[in-house]
Amino acid sequence: MNAATPIRIWDIPGGIHPDENKHQSTQHGIETLPLPNQLILPLQQHLGARAEPAVEIGERVLKGQLIAEASGMISCPLHAPTSGTVTAIGPAPYPHASGLEEWAITLEVDGQDEWTTLAPISDYHALEPATLLEVIRQAGVSGLGGAGFPTSVKLKARPEQKIHTLIVNGTECEPYITADDSAMRYKAREIVAGIEILQHILHPEQVLIGIEDNKPEAIEAMRAAVAEHAPTAAMQVVVFPTKYPSGGEKQLIQILTGKEVPSGGLPADIGMVCQNIGTLLAIHDAVLLGQPLIKRITTLTGAALSHPTNVEALIGTPISHLLAFAGLQPERLYRLVMGGPMMGFTLQSMAAPIIKTTNCLLAGTQDELPPPPPAQPCIRCGLCAEACPAELLPQQLHFFALGKDYDQLKRQNLFDCIECGACSYVCPSSIPLVQYYRAAKSDIRALDLQQHKSDHSKQRFEHRQERLQREAEQKERDRQARADKAARLKAAKEAEAAKASTASASESSASAEPDVARLQAQKPSGLSPEQKQLKIAAATAQMALKKANKQLAANPDNRDLQAQIPELEQAARAAQEAFDKAQGEVATQPAAEPAAGADDAKKLKIEAAMLRANLRKAERAAGDNPSEEQQAEIAKLREEAEAADARVPAAPAVKPPADENLKKAKLDLAMARAAVKKTERELANSPDDETLQAQLATQQESFKAAEAALHEAENNSPIPPPERQKVDKKPVDENLRELKTNLATSKADFKRAERELQAAKDADTDTAPAQEQLTASRAKLDAAAKAFADYMASKETD
Repeated sequence: MNAATPIRIWDIPGGIHPDENKHQSTQHGIETLPLPNQLILPLQQHLGARAEPAVEIGERVLKGQLIAEASGMISCPLHAPTSGTVTAIGPAPYPHASGLEEWAITLEVDGQDEWTTLAPISDYHALEPATLLEVIRQAGVSGLGGAGFPTSVKLKARPEQKIHTLIVNGTECEPYITADDSAMRYKAREIVAGIEILQHILHPEQVLIGIEDNKPEAIEAMRAAVAEHAPTAAMQVVVFPTKYPSGGEKQLIQILTGKEVPSGGLPADIGMVCQNIGTLLAIHDAVLLGQPLIKRITTLTGAALSHPTNVEALIGTPISHLLAFAGLQPERLYRLVMGGPMMGFTLQSMAAPIIKTTNCLLAGTQDELPPPPPAQPCIRCGLCAEACPAELLPQQLHFFALGKDYDQLKRQNLFDCIECGACSYVCPSSIPLVQYYRAAKSDIRALDLQQHKSDHSKQRFEHRQERLQREAEQKERDRQARADKAARLKAAKEAEAAKASTASASESSASAEPDVARLQAQKPSGLSPEQKQLKIAAATAQMALKKANKQLAANPDNRDLQAQIPELEQAARAAQEAFDKAQGEVATQPAAEPAAGADDAKKLKIEAAMLRANLRKAERAAGDNPSEEQQAEIAKLREEAEAADARVPAAPAVKPPADENLKKAKLDLAMARAAVKKTERELANSPDDETLQAQLATQQESFKAAEAALHEAENNSPIPPPERQKVDKKPVDENLRELKTNLATSKADFKRAERELQAAKDADTDTAPAQEQLTASRAKLDAAAKAFADYMASKETD
């Protein structure tokens, strides 16, 4: 394609043709504004996080010096527009429809206009794109034509997003505004130089400069600059008919390329980037001159001004200073608008400053900007839908916004609205439609933020519950270990008591032997190992029940604990009954005759235990550095203890009372049950999530396997099972479960078919297969719903 080949122009849907009123401010070129006495520099002049002050009150700063640093990735630094002294850092007037103040740095101008040290880049082709992007970021460049999005972030396309087209927006379609028109007339070479810098960063295949045909001087100047700096077909000036709002980013891309940005997407999703004329001037100054963004071209217009013009004003200049330069006639001023009459907003005070996104100040009279008439009921004429450039349904959006039906607003693609005001302009009932849309968008963003915080809190709560469960299980294992240790210590104490009793009996007279025998006969016998194990099991069950009751009192909505309480109560009763039964059986049996040699073995054990205790006592007394005497004593005690242990007869191996396999099987079953219940709760919130459905099926199989393993461990356990009766309070209805699963699957298939049909409509492809799939899925869903309803009705009848 050569340079002479014309670019095909597409049209956009809708649009209007309001009075342009642009000639009033283009008669004097770009004028230079005198230095004001004071500058107010808000820290929030861009989309994203507010900048953080880098200076202090009383500090003198130079022109171009950094005074506020970016506080995040989506943020912009701020620089001093001239030299002076910082007199305040705090709330100050701010250009906003609400009239509220915003944090700002107030600078008292000293009139010297003294520059700080600059670092211009003469040969930027030798630098990497990432280095140039950092230069643009440090210069505080943000979009000068829209919401003020940081330019360096916008230019950082993801690796999968190859940028093949750079769109330069020279449209400036809104009435009254001529800032970009003047810039193209008098600074065309600088604009093209800024485009070449972006070419080096992005390496696009083509650059399209879109300008409406109502700017002939700007078109000629840009064509001459393009021919001088870039005489190739890669950069072209494209002229197209004037229509509002052709200057919208998505609308301009459609006009120049015929492609549409997807709903909710960005131009980078289709390989394009769009930049404003003012932004390209700022990029030129930042790279080639080393100057940060401290000034911009602003249109001063309106019938209340005697000298409408375009000025190159410093950021932070009070609006009153600009209007005085343009010859404001206060008696004629009715409304002061920042921006144009379509998308601008009314200012509450002239004490506020201009910021990076201020492209126009419109001082209108009452005849020029009359108050809107009272809104009348909608007559359903459809003119708003015909004028909408985004092909939305403004009438439906209005009704849903009135009813606060936010789900329907999202389905009607409310956030695709660019708030151009075309619908309000053509409405015969004078309904302020855009105001309703803005309020609804704000409400939806607030609700989404609240939902995000709620989900985050829920996730933290679930993680805390899992942690508490792990800690409770660990505490239970520690308590069991302590109980076992206490049982062993108690057995040792009983052995020592028996030794003392034997020694006192040997010293008593023969006449006292009948009384001692009588007292020992009256003393209740000790518990057998099986009884001790049953007693420990009963105490453990009681402790588990008390702990669960405490946790349920702290978390009354925990369904898992509510389901566990009846099971723990039944287990505690069964364990206590088993222990009581074992005690009753022992009480009815006669005392067993002591085996031959039992007393001797007991004495030997006691002697060995006492020697070991003396050995440990001597080791503790010696410490880490024992003397020779202590070492000799410890060695002697160790030999005596080893000899005493050797004299103790070997006892038959006693099987440990605890069954580790049974304990592990119970723990595995509890964890499997908890995993299934957690996934069921998540699936209730997202019934169409196929991943959760598959995960639930796998966990249910694991639960069945753990339950079978527990039954097998109980059958193989040497510990006698307590007398208990398992009660299934919530029996599983396999038919009902299958019907619910089929219903959920059918719903997911139907919604997927709806999305595929909508995608086919959006892509303008054949929708017949998608429509057939939707019909089939609807029939399947109806059948599943009918089967479920019939089954539930039959259960109610039974």
